[in-house]
Amino acid sequence: MLDNAEITHWRRILSRGCAASAFQPLATPDYLSLMTTWVRRLLVANVVVFALQYLWPWLTVLLAFTPRFALLEPWTVLTHMFVHGSFTHILFNMIGLFFFGSRVEERLGSRRFVILYFTAGATGAALSAIMAFNASIIGASGGVFGVMLAFARYWPRERIYIWGVLPIEAWLLVVITTALSLYSGFGGSRGGVADFAHLGGYLGAAVYLWALERFSSARRFKDRVTAVPKAAQRSIKQNLSSLNLDGVHELSREEVNRILDKISAEGLGSLTAAEKLFLSNFVPPDDRKSWTQ
Repeated sequence: MLDNAEITHWRRILSRGCAASAFQPLATPDYLSLMTTWVRRLLVANVVVFALQYLWPWLTVLLAFTPRFALLEPWTVLTHMFVHGSFTHILFNMIGLFFFGSRVEERLGSRRFVILYFTAGATGAALSAIMAFNASIIGASGGVFGVMLAFARYWPRERIYIWGVLPIEAWLLVVITTALSLYSGFGGSRGGVADFAHLGGYLGAAVYLWALERFSSARRFKDRVTAVPKAAQRSIKQNLSSLNLDGVHELSREEVNRILDKISAEGLGSLTAAEKLFLSNFVPPDDRKSWTQ
C-alpha cells in the first residue's frame, strides 16, 4: 500500500506524461513527399492556374485549344492542359495524376515522364481537332490518360479501387474507359466531355511507349547479343529446308513445327537457347555448332 508521499510522487510523474502526450502533434502523412518531382510540379501548376482563372476569366480563353485558331495560337496545344472548366474537372484529373503519375515517373525517369505526359496531351488535342474541329479543348485529361495507359502497361494486374470500394485491374480500366470514350465521342460527346482528347492521350502514349522500347539502348544491346551470324543463318536455312520429320514422334513434330512457325514470324534471333538446342537434334551433326552458338 502506498503512503501519501509516494502517491504524490506518482501523480506528479503521470501528470507530466499526460501533459506531454496531450500536446504532442499527431503524425500525419506528408502527401507532397509521396509524389515524385514532376508529378508535384504539374499538380501545383494546375492548381495555381485554376486559381488564376477565377481572378482573370479571360485566361481560360487565352490558354484553351481551339482547332481553327491553332496556327495563330500554337502554344495552346500544351497550355490547354493547365486550364479546367470546374472544380470537379480539375479534381478528378489531379486525383488520376496523383495516383498513377509517381509510379510511372519512377519507372520511366523524369525526362521521359514529362515527354510522355505532354505527348499524350498534344495528341489528345490533335485527335480532337480532327474529330471535333469546332470544339475548344481544356483540361489535363489527355496527359493523365496517357499516364494511366503507361501505368496499365507496366502494372496491368494492379487493382484500382473506383470510389475507394470497387476493385478493377488497371488493364481493364483502360479498356472500359476506351469503350466509353468511343461510345460517347461518336454519340455526340454529351456533357462537354472531350472524349477524343482521352482517346488521343491513349494513342499518343501508346506510340511513345512503343518507340521508347523499340529504339532503347537496352533493346539494341539485346538485338546485338541475340543476333545470328549471317554465315550461320545461311547454314540454318539450308538445314530447315531439308528437314525430314516423317520418322519423328508426333509430340516432337509438333514442337518442331511450332519453332519453325516462330522463326517465320519473328526470325532466328527470337529463338531461346532451349529451342535452339532442341532443333539442333534434327540437323546434321557437323552443323549443330552453328545452332547453339
